[in-house]
Amino acid sequence: MHRCILNQNKNKMKKSLLIVLYIFICCMFIQAQEGNFRAMDIQQEMKPSDKLAILMVHFGTTHDNTRTLTIDAINQKTRETFPTIEVREAYTSRIIIRRLKERGIIKQTPEEMLKQLNKEGYTHILVQPTELLDGVEMESLQKEISNVSPLFKEIRLGRPLLYSTDDFAQVIQALSKDFSIKGATVLMGHGTYKPITASYTMLDYMLKAKNYSNVYVGTVEGYPSFQDMLNKLHKDKQTEVTLIPFMFVAGEHAHNDMAIKWRQALEKDNFKVTTLIKGLGENPDIQNIYINHLKFIKANKPLDIEQKKAEYAAGKEKQ
Repeated sequence: MHRCILNQNKNKMKKSLLIVLYIFICCMFIQAQEGNFRAMDIQQEMKPSDKLAILMVHFGTTHDNTRTLTIDAINQKTRETFPTIEVREAYTSRIIIRRLKERGIIKQTPEEMLKQLNKEGYTHILVQPTELLDGVEMESLQKEISNVSPLFKEIRLGRPLLYSTDDFAQVIQALSKDFSIKGATVLMGHGTYKPITASYTMLDYMLKAKNYSNVYVGTVEGYPSFQDMLNKLHKDKQTEVTLIPFMFVAGEHAHNDMAIKWRQALEKDNFKVTTLIKGLGENPDIQNIYINHLKFIKANKPLDIEQKKAEYAAGKEKQ
């Protein structure tokens, strides 16, 4: 009798686990279906003669040290994560490309590298940018991809660092180990004139929601500005500040705008200031967010908005 009851309990547990697993798989599938994506690995449609490559796209930097710790590091992690897929890189900043060329360091634009990959027989491309926001650099990258897309059977573009609400939460968790216990921590972002600059405000809001009340966000060329950030420091009666660049590389802005201009302005205002000159790309957890975005775009096919609207018009949308 006891053994019979025990077997029944085991069967119930197995059924429960199977139900949970089924729900989990369904949720993952629905998540892929929604948000203009459909679950379909890019290699699923490839023929034996087709070739797949990954193109890592960076804004770039002229600073050798931070390039090694950020750009080169994530390129290498990508190769380790996808050992059977060719991995290349490209820079979007023409100024940086020109300055590096003057030093004998050759970097190609995304369009140039895509054309080279086409000549080498690659038919399918996964493009993963290390941009932080879906702003002007992403817009420019999309145009470059559009210029050469007829050369390939398929090109898929991954998301920047901050795209979904979950991305923001993961980034905050990844950076939390660098937040100062004593005094305030200020994250210095680049900023943009595009509406996407609201992402910095969202980051600031979520920091406070997660009880990081002593962490502030400011930008060099957007909102919230240095003055906006400074006003909050005064309002909260902060006296000590740790400055951290909220940028993939610790380049010109980190060394000049943050470590010199912002530091001097804060010290002139009687703040005790320390700086942590480290790019986001040095953080393994930040690197993993980009890698997971790349894994997602490999496994999920983007849907054209016109295709979705056609499905809606035909009454094929999910109920």
